[in-house]
Amino acid sequence: MSVKGKICIVTGGGRGIGRHIVEKFASEDAKMVIATDVSDSTFKEMEQQYPNIKGVVLDVQDSQAISDFTGKTADEYGTIDVLVNNAGITRDALIQKMPEEDWDLVININLKGVFNMTKYIAPHMMASGSGSIINMSSVVGIDGNIGQTNYAASKGGVISMTKTWAKEFSRKGAKIRVNAVAPGFIRTPMTDKVPQKVLDLMEGNTMLGRLGEAEDISNAVSFLAGDKSEFITSQVIAVDGGLKL
Repeated sequence: MSVKGKICIVTGGGRGIGRHIVEKFASEDAKMVIATDVSDSTFKEMEQQYPNIKGVVLDVQDSQAISDFTGKTADEYGTIDVLVNNAGITRDALIQKMPEEDWDLVININLKGVFNMTKYIAPHMMASGSGSIINMSSVVGIDGNIGQTNYAASKGGVISMTKTWAKEFSRKGAKIRVNAVAPGFIRTPMTDKVPQKVLDLMEGNTMLGRLGEAEDISNAVSFLAGDKSEFITSQVIAVDGGLKL
C-alpha cells in the first residue's frame, strides 16, 4: 500500500475531504494517521473504526500550538513522513461586498495555515532526508472564479508556495517532494451550501459529466503521498473531471 508504515498528518481531517484522506491512509496501513481539526466532534468515531487514527484539536492559525504539536509528534514517532495541508474555508462575495474580516479569515486559514504547518514540519522531514507534502489548492486558484477573490487568492498562493518549497526542501539533497492537488467541484458538506443551479452548471461544464466525490481526491493524495510517486514534485494535479470555469 502507498503509505504503509508511514506517519501521516492531515489538517482539516475531521470532516469532508480531509476525513476521506485520513480514512484512506488508515485503510492503507499507515503506521499512524494524525487528523487535526478545530473540533473533535468526529474523532472518537474515527478512532474507534481505525486503531491507527489519532485525532488532535489544532488551529492552523496558532503557530505556537503547531510548534508544540509538531515537536511532540516527532518525539513520539521519530519521524513525520507525510503532511497533507487540507484545512480550508470559503467566505464568498463579490469584492465590493466582501467584508475585510472575511478576506483576513480565508487568507489566515487557507494560506497562512499551510505556511504555519509546513514551517514546523518540513525541518523534521529534512532531518530524516525524505517526506511528502501535499497542499490542497483548487481549480479556482488556477482559473479564478466570480465571487471568490479571497479563496482564489489563497489557493493561488498555495500553488506558489508548493513550487517554492519543492525547490527549497530538496536543494541539499533531501528527497522531500512537494505537490498540490487542485480539486474541481467536489461533493462535500461545503458544497451543500451551494445553490443547486450552480451545481448543475458545474456538472454541465465538466467533461466527464459529473461532480467529483471525496474519494476522487483521496485517491490522488494517496498516490502523491506514497512511494509510487517518488519522482513527482513541484506539480499541480487538477482532479476536476475536465471542469471549465
